[in-house]
Amino acid sequence: MPDFATLDALVGHTAASAPSRVAIIDGDRKLSYAGLDDLINRAAAALQADGLVPRDVISICALSSIEYVAVFLGALRAGIGVAPLAPSSTPHDFAAMVGDCGAKILFMDETTATAMGSAADGPRRVSLDDSAWGRPFGTWCAAPGTRPEPVVIDPRWTFNIIYSSGTTGTPKGIVHSHGLRWQQYGQMDPLGYGPEAVTVLSTPLYSNTTLVCFNPTLAGGGTVVLMKKFDARGFLELSEKHRATHAMLVPVQYRRIMNVPDFDSFDLSSFQMKFSTSAPFASELKSDVLKRWPGGLTEYYGMTEGGGSCVLLAHEHPDKLNTVGCPMPDHEIRLIGEDGKPVASGEIGEIVGRSPVIMDGYLNQPGKTAETFWHDETGKRFVRTGDVGRFDADGFLTLMDRKKDMIISGGFNIYPSDLEAVLAGHEDVVEAAVVGVPSEDWGETPVAFVVLRPDASVDAAALRAWTNGRVGKTQRLADVAIVETLPRSAIGKVLKRELRDRLRL
Repeated sequence: MPDFATLDALVGHTAASAPSRVAIIDGDRKLSYAGLDDLINRAAAALQADGLVPRDVISICALSSIEYVAVFLGALRAGIGVAPLAPSSTPHDFAAMVGDCGAKILFMDETTATAMGSAADGPRRVSLDDSAWGRPFGTWCAAPGTRPEPVVIDPRWTFNIIYSSGTTGTPKGIVHSHGLRWQQYGQMDPLGYGPEAVTVLSTPLYSNTTLVCFNPTLAGGGTVVLMKKFDARGFLELSEKHRATHAMLVPVQYRRIMNVPDFDSFDLSSFQMKFSTSAPFASELKSDVLKRWPGGLTEYYGMTEGGGSCVLLAHEHPDKLNTVGCPMPDHEIRLIGEDGKPVASGEIGEIVGRSPVIMDGYLNQPGKTAETFWHDETGKRFVRTGDVGRFDADGFLTLMDRKKDMIISGGFNIYPSDLEAVLAGHEDVVEAAVVGVPSEDWGETPVAFVVLRPDASVDAAALRAWTNGRVGKTQRLADVAIVETLPRSAIGKVLKRELRDRLRL
């Protein structure tokens, strides 16, 4: 393994050694490694023809497609950073992110351009689906066989700028370098990301969750199967059809897949490893996946910002499914108290971490960058996660909650996850989310939002009484609201801010 290699260069290596191997499957379309490498060249040459130079930035906001992949990797080959943006963004946030990253060209498809309206207006636009919104990709892209001017990539240059979800304010641009990404996809072999890997990507390409699997699959010469929009049965059909070996899914996707009535009729025997990250993964759901879905199950806990990460090999530690595992090799995790000092063994604290994989910082926000780091007594830099957790005696980390979601009622700390776990134990409950609301008597008090099974017999009052009979006096719910669904981000995070806003209406 070389000391450093770019993702596009590794694609080029496979194109030279195995040109006919399938790189990308996009619906009925398949693209070989030779075809992908040529399309990357053509996109890189087109960017250079438009006057872009190394360290410039482009933005892509579109559904997953072959063209999306080609532009992303073509930009990297030309030394240009990529800011992949969420199609689910509001037009206001979208315009702010495009301006913040200084994108020289905006790549979209008709669906996303229509959703953004006037926020997508600008002088330099390329439509990935050849729609009338911008210059059609087919004519913008250089002719087949065109090669770009060679660029030697500095590992410190920007690979991508991934914007935070904005659930706690204006989205922040998280800058990842080529060197940081190499630390990830340069270690793909232990996870089986070799030439035989077939990875189904059902989460969007703007998400770090997706790139954690997308990058090593292509780096190792495997095949990526793109889903433009997730649905549980469609995922199972694609996995069976293409003999999938790997997949990254967020917990809500696992739940929907496992609830497909005829799940057990699908042949999933090709799976080697399944992954999950981005949101809390209930232990009973992990157990169901292990029992009914062939292959291993790996849960990652970490931040898009980098820092320390934990990994749980659930298939090897079925007795630790209530945890997110242990720190990864070369990753250091500590827990700190409100005073900024490490807590005693066995106590709860905010999770901070460090590793060779840490973001360069938030784009154009030195103040926010400084706030997210904690330094120990020797000056080592750790990323503050904002999560609260506790290590058990075996060194496995249990997550409690987001620090900002912790409820302080009458001077007592209430962890919503504890109440959510109790609610999940009721036979009529599909899922639940607990938030704190202002209280004149207690400062804050917990309220639960609950999704019930279609045939549920319990009502809100009965569920509240059932729950309060099983928790401590200080944890009792003030109210229960029955809802059809919980609001979630595109990668499955429950948007508790929206739930709190509902209570203020």
